[in-house]
Parts: sequence; C-alpha cells; structure tokens
Amino acid sequence: MNYLENKELLYYPLPFHEAGLSETASGYGLRLTSPYKVEHNGRLYRVYNTCVSNVSSSWILVGGEKTYLRT
Repeated sequence: MNYLENKELLYYPLPFHEAGLSETASGYGLRLTSPYKVEHNGRLYRVYNTCVSNVSSSWILVGGEKTYLRT
C-alpha cells in the first residue's frame, strides 16, 4: 500500500457538495467523491473516500493505483 503523510487538503467542491447533497442515499460507498484535492508531485488530485460500516478511508488515484492519505 502507498501512503501520503501530512498533505494539506484544498477545498474544491462539486455542485452537489455546494447543494448539501451526498453522492449516495445512504452515505456509504466504495468510491465517494470528496470536496477536497491534494497536491502531489506538482499536480492536484481529487480525494476519494471509501466508507463502509461507519469507517472511512481517504485516498487518491496516482497512476491508476490507490494512495491512501494519513492526515
């Protein structure tokens, strides 16, 4: 597994975030789009969340592979 440590989250909401809506009716999912991005290797990456059973993991896709955030 790949990890990123102590990255600053930048707020870039999508229209449904600004409307106060969630991406799924339950709020759970394997790839939920967050309103945040992080800078990594000179590029901004959208942060995604996996939320199952009240536990969430935040990650980005770098070269097609998940890189988890430790913030």
